[in-house]
Amino acid sequence: MKLGSLEVWPPVVLAPMAGITNAPFRTLCREQGGGLFVCEMITTRALVERNAKTLKMIRFDPSEKPRSIQLYGVDPVTVGRAVRMIAEEDLADHVDLNFGCPVPKVTRRGGGSALPYKRNLLRAILREAVRNAGTLPVTMKMRKGIDDDHLTYLDAGRIAVEEGVSAIALHGRTAVQHYGGTADWQSIARLKEAVSEIPVLGNGDIWSAADAMRMMAETGCDGVVVGRGCLGRPWLFADLAAACENRRDGAGGTDDRESGGELARPTLGQVAATMERHATLLAECFGNEQHAVADFRKHVGWYLKGFTVGADLRRRLATSESLAGLRQGLAELDPAQPWPEGVDAPRGKTHPRDRVHLPAGWLDDPYEVVVPGADAELETSGG
Repeated sequence: MKLGSLEVWPPVVLAPMAGITNAPFRTLCREQGGGLFVCEMITTRALVERNAKTLKMIRFDPSEKPRSIQLYGVDPVTVGRAVRMIAEEDLADHVDLNFGCPVPKVTRRGGGSALPYKRNLLRAILREAVRNAGTLPVTMKMRKGIDDDHLTYLDAGRIAVEEGVSAIALHGRTAVQHYGGTADWQSIARLKEAVSEIPVLGNGDIWSAADAMRMMAETGCDGVVVGRGCLGRPWLFADLAAACENRRDGAGGTDDRESGGELARPTLGQVAATMERHATLLAECFGNEQHAVADFRKHVGWYLKGFTVGADLRRRLATSESLAGLRQGLAELDPAQPWPEGVDAPRGKTHPRDRVHLPAGWLDDPYEVVVPGADAELETSGG
């Protein structure tokens, strides 16, 4: 898959996820298979103001190539300044723009998945980003629209092509769906037909390598973006790499074994070793063991999903306060317990929302160029 000057193989992207896709988690995923691994969402205002937390978030390991940053912004001028800063200071090799975040604190300010409704504002942001990027490829990630009555993805796709965007990723849900229901893969197919000039990547409900191969076969998309499916499962990228190689060799299928041969199915002992390493890498990254172990707690349930582990031990692992305490609990897990069946299923948040929170009058004029207020440019990064 070609993104501007970048060659990406396999055509797999780790979606930026707030509080998840920091350097330690990206390391674990990259070790399993190739692709493009995007850091947590970075706010353009925080970047241009050189916010200390934000600058720490965009530090990449020397072995991390290509380096990928996703930006969130609502002001064309600020977005342009942030992209120019990335290009001139060699902070990354690729810039992705976030127009897909559905959380209320973002949409109520006119950002994320609310912004493409304002077509000309979207155009202005994309134009400034591409104009300031130099040789760096600029891509964008979006949703179908705000809701079924306010779909924007086809218009946004054409605007992106016209403004020189290198690729588009589409999550096949609207903002109001959040992560509920089923992703509409046919919207990905329709977008690919509408913007055949550039790569289109599909996102939504990829829980296994077989899902990824099926999405590509059914929609014609050029690659896939994986988010919640890899929570607690960095080895999913090994399955995806094998499946993509198998498909390139002409032996593709749609069931698990046909799509990639032997799948990565670690024992509980191997999972425990990955958990311990994950927490250790977080401690090295944060420089604070207590903070790192607290941050790791949210991963415990994802790693142990489907395994037989007593409630007391799960609780102790999920409330550990030190690496020593975490290691003690991990040592009590049954190392020989095999990978559980039937865990290639939804992970993380799944519930839809009743409505999308938007600025007053946001839906009145889809072509109005109105830059949301200063409070829409979040002061800190991470989503």
